[in-house]
Amino acid sequence: MRHGRWWWLWLAAGALATGGYYLLPADSFARNLSYNVVGLLSGLLILGAVRVHRPERPAMWYWFAGGQLVWVAGDVVYEYYEYVLHQEPYPSPADAFYLSAYPMLLVGLILLVRSGGGRDKAALVDAATVAVGLGLVFWIFVIEPVAGDSSVSALERFVSVAYPAADAALLALLARLYFGAAERTAGTRLLLTAVILLLVGDVGFSVVSLYSDADGTAFDAAFLMSYVSWAAAALHPSMRSAGTGTADRAAVRVGAPRVVLLLVSSLLGPALLLVPAIGGNVLDRALIAIGAIILFLLVLLRMLGFVGQVQQQAGQLEHLAMHDDLTRLANRRRFEQVLGAELARGRPYVALLDLDGFKRVNDQLGPSVGDQLLIAVADRLTATVGRDTLVARMGGDEFAVLITDADAGAASDVVRRITTALHEPLRSGGHELLVSAGIGLTDGAGGADAMEMLRRADLAMYAAKDGREPFRWYVPELDRQAGEEAQLGAELRTALDTGQFRLVYQPIVELPQGRIVAVETLVRWEHPERGVVGPVDFIPAAERNGLIVELGAWILREACRQAARWSAELGADAPERISVNASARQLAHRGFSAMVAEALRDSGLPAGRLTVEVTETAVFEGGQAIEALHDLRALGVRIALDDFGTGHSSLGLLQTVPVDVLKVDKSFVDTITMAGRHAVIATALIQVANGLGLTAVAEGVETREQAAELERLGYRLAQGYHFGRPVAEPDFRGSRRAHPVAGPTAAGAV
Repeated sequence: MRHGRWWWLWLAAGALATGGYYLLPADSFARNLSYNVVGLLSGLLILGAVRVHRPERPAMWYWFAGGQLVWVAGDVVYEYYEYVLHQEPYPSPADAFYLSAYPMLLVGLILLVRSGGGRDKAALVDAATVAVGLGLVFWIFVIEPVAGDSSVSALERFVSVAYPAADAALLALLARLYFGAAERTAGTRLLLTAVILLLVGDVGFSVVSLYSDADGTAFDAAFLMSYVSWAAAALHPSMRSAGTGTADRAAVRVGAPRVVLLLVSSLLGPALLLVPAIGGNVLDRALIAIGAIILFLLVLLRMLGFVGQVQQQAGQLEHLAMHDDLTRLANRRRFEQVLGAELARGRPYVALLDLDGFKRVNDQLGPSVGDQLLIAVADRLTATVGRDTLVARMGGDEFAVLITDADAGAASDVVRRITTALHEPLRSGGHELLVSAGIGLTDGAGGADAMEMLRRADLAMYAAKDGREPFRWYVPELDRQAGEEAQLGAELRTALDTGQFRLVYQPIVELPQGRIVAVETLVRWEHPERGVVGPVDFIPAAERNGLIVELGAWILREACRQAARWSAELGADAPERISVNASARQLAHRGFSAMVAEALRDSGLPAGRLTVEVTETAVFEGGQAIEALHDLRALGVRIALDDFGTGHSSLGLLQTVPVDVLKVDKSFVDTITMAGRHAVIATALIQVANGLGLTAVAEGVETREQAAELERLGYRLAQGYHFGRPVAEPDFRGSRRAHPVAGPTAAGAV
């Protein structure tokens, strides 16, 4: 049988034995023998459990076993006198064994108390309150009557007082165990039960013996079940760690039972004076008075401790409310609070910075590395500006620095030091990472409050992200630009809702024939007041305010429908593919590939006839953008890398991005007809495309000479004003008649 079941089997057997004890004849040898057998088995089982479970603190269990066995020895000695010598002496040698058992049990309990939360001052005060209150009652009703009985010998009075005195010590330790922060296991609960049963038996027997003629046999059940509980506690598997774990004191609650017990205990002293015949002598009155004073002082001490605990917790809560959990820096609330105070006494400066590329770190290396990077940035900032300068994490990857007691030049120097410090690699999760940041700087000029300063710094920070300067000062012009962009954003919303956008299509032709084989979809805004607005004027604003996702979805749906209509109406004259541009914001949207699939399904356009164009910048940070492109490739959609050669790391991207088409940027086409090095890059790019099995499209072709040179270098596809401007309905049939196909072509490749 598994060891884990022995304890409850022993409990069940002990309960049955206790019941059987009362079925045997009173004062019979068989009854006394059964009593001794239960006690002997209890002690032996504790020793056996120590061998089986091998507890981390075996000493206390040996003391408990010793107490049980010594108590049984006392029973055997007493029964020898009773049944062999036919004597019932009091005191007797049996009392020496009984009284010797108490210290053993007390030592075991002390070891348990000391190893499990013994330094909990609040629990110690609570235990003392209960012990003093109940101790007074014990003295008045048990100890004092026994000690004051002059009709017996001094030895008999000493022994009689020793028993309740030992019980009082057990009571104090029991209170300490109950109020302690030690981890409560089944084993420790059984130990508490054993001590309580022993106290009930001892106190009950003493009171009955003092105030009645009954023999107190009814309390033998408490003694027997106390034996059983000691052994059950040892047999339980949790005894291995009894006394080694400490519960979280912050999680210990002062519940209603504890409050009631403390309240009753603290009032016991004064309440005793209300009992008739109590306090009739000087000794009783003195002890009650002393006990009441001690109880008052203990309650006062407990209240002082409670107030101190509340103040400590309030300080901890305030710290938590004012600091960032991850970096331990001040948070936005704390920063605004200190900034407001500094504005009241001077002219502080605020530097607000936002990390570039943090999302890429999170996506590619995981949130854990991202968190470590934020901690590293926080440490770097603190080390750069000094601990006397307030640094705060405002949220996400945004930090703020409060610069005081400085002029504009000194504030600029601080920000330059920050910029230089961030250029050094940061260690994060075993990685060497390079980060940069856009930094905005402002002062409290013009009576600005804390919120206004942060708003200005935020505007300057986003203006600094264009990369032209390491940081930007706030200037009123930024407000005007922000206002214009806000107005433009509102007008974009209206334009999208009222259908002010229309699509135009620029031909992509084959060389040298010039036949249109594909088109690139472009968008125009027919503003009711401004006229036709080009994408360069509104696409950046749509990117920043997020409307590009909704606008891009509309463009894609309309382009797919148009391509499907051309195919149905023009047959073989229809363009073989249609290209649609996708921005970084669209690619970052997790529903992008599903939206493309829905547009293809609704329009009936085959996936192979759609090309999605992305820029190198849009996919540079990887993560969700690359995942979206792989999803599109799985659908059968082709991927074109637009403006190739002008981004961050063009050749490296070809290893990670699922590319089908390279669109060579216009800047390499403009000077292609000039002698020397101008044609080298264009030549290299067509060789890269051919070597990788990709299709190359030259963009921005404006002259016949450029087209001829591109064709000579090996380009077979091109687009630009030379072949046609973007229009709503390109002349596909006219293109075929004007430039009949001759010789090998790249038709169908784009």
